[in-house]
Amino acid sequence: MVKSTLLQLKKSNPFSKLVFLFGPTGVGKTEFLLSLDSSKFSVINADSIQVYKGLDIGSAKASLEIRNKIPHYLIDVEEPRNQFSVARFIELADKACIEIANEGRVPVLCGGTAYYFKHFLYGLSEAPASDPAIRAEVERDTKEKGLAWAYEKLGKVDPVSYRRIHCQDTYRITRALEVYRACGKPLSSFAPSNQARYQMKPLVIGLTRDTAELDNRIRVRVEQMFDEGLIEEVRTLLKSGAQATWPGLQGIGYREFFEARESGECSIETIKASIVRNSRLYAKRQMTFFKSFTSVTWIGPDLFPVFEKELSLYLDT
Repeated sequence: MVKSTLLQLKKSNPFSKLVFLFGPTGVGKTEFLLSLDSSKFSVINADSIQVYKGLDIGSAKASLEIRNKIPHYLIDVEEPRNQFSVARFIELADKACIEIANEGRVPVLCGGTAYYFKHFLYGLSEAPASDPAIRAEVERDTKEKGLAWAYEKLGKVDPVSYRRIHCQDTYRITRALEVYRACGKPLSSFAPSNQARYQMKPLVIGLTRDTAELDNRIRVRVEQMFDEGLIEEVRTLLKSGAQATWPGLQGIGYREFFEARESGECSIETIKASIVRNSRLYAKRQMTFFKSFTSVTWIGPDLFPVFEKELSLYLDT
């Protein structure tokens, strides 16, 4: 943690009141945020693609209108060509919590990137720090032999990480291989602490829907993205020099365009179907991860009064 944060904590704990609001893609988190009193709450984005500039429609980023209604942090903080690490998320989220608390409001971490929530609460694991020489070796091998080779290699040395990392996620595949090459142990063997940082005791709210309903919402949302101009957004990115290897473009809603171009199946309907399919699979993985959290209050997104009651009880304690 940065020194400024530690100094601030000597005077008060800006993490004493904190809300986690998470759920799978398409579940309806934004609707809940709009129901919050903006004079009492501010939002910290916990979505790994919405941190990137220029990735608006495909990431379902909150519109400027919504951000004007309730303050948002950690949106548009990185260029899509650069890697945005979990450590960077924790650093910026900590600073945001301090600023929000100093303004007399409560931070609401909201998003669908489960490991952001987990590591923000418990901190990073004790895995070896990145070694520039070893990282260069892994990156060279991956470039020469291909990402498919690297992913297959990961499956042999770290089956747990293999199952939870997407086959196109270059950064996390190479990071896991780097750790194994550095110490001979799989990345998955380095578990984070089970003690919350700074005595955090957040109110944890999980949003859930029936599977059939969620699947339909995902399909409708993908159609809406195309109606709002997703194709033109991707064209603009390509004109700016965007490449499939950019970390920001590994996200669902963007990588499907590059995969279609590589396979030759470039029809709009094919790309739409891929985004819908990948979104549904991702939603399942998200729920598996979210269910590993303890003390979660699970509610349907149309039950805001339940959320309101939980908030009131939490803030009064």
